[in-house]
Order: sequence, then structure tokens, then C-alpha cells
Amino acid sequence: QVQLVESGGGLVQPGGSLRLSCAASGLTFSTGKMGWFRQAPGKEYEFVGAITWSTGRKYYADSVKGRFTISGDDAKNTVYLQMNSLKPEDTAVYYCAAANRYPALVVEVSLYDYWGQGTQVTVSS
Repeated sequence: QVQLVESGGGLVQPGGSLRLSCAASGLTFSTGKMGWFRQAPGKEYEFVGAITWSTGRKYYADSVKGRFTISGDDAKNTVYLQMNSLKPEDTAVYYCAAANRYPALVVEVSLYDYWGQGTQVTVSS
């Protein structure tokens, strides 16, 4: 049984940083992909970034490129989303998601099979 558990959200001032964690069980990090999405109130899910395990390639939305970084720790089966230079528009519930299929197709919500419960990130002064 696959389980994803996010942590690390919270309240931060504009310009600050947070690191989100996604601990995975029942998954191996050798195949497939892991993605991060976010959802602000009243809005659709938005792709944030992803990593494809077989190639190590990382993908980022234009809105976070240069500010957010995805990394993984195989030993801990954990993926991280380091978020720097946070802006109020980054406020959302952040979700990690995983799938073993279509590893190169990372943006579509429907191509992920497993989701965490989400963690709230609020950027406000």
C-alpha cells in the first residue's frame, strides 16, 4: 500500500523560506516520478515541480523556477521541496504525488496515482 505524507508547511513572511518533505512508503524511487502540486482557495491544482527517477531530470513551473528546488533522499524514501524567496501568491495547500507510469509526463494531475494529504503554506506579513 502506497502512502505519501507531507510535512513542513507553515506561515512565513514574504522573502522567507520553507522546506516541505514528502515521506513515501510502499514505493521505490528507482522508477516513475514524484511531483509537487499546489491548490489555492477557489483555484485548480497547479503544477509546481517534479522529478523523474530513472533520469533524475527535474521539472519546474515557470512561476517557481529559480526559487524552488526538488531533491530526494533514497535512503529515507523522502522527497523535498525547498522553497526560497516566497511570495504571497505562493500561498496554497501543497501536495506531493507519485506514479510509476508515464514518467516523462509530469504536469498532468490525472497522470499521478498516489497523493498525500497536503500541507498548508501561507506567505504573509
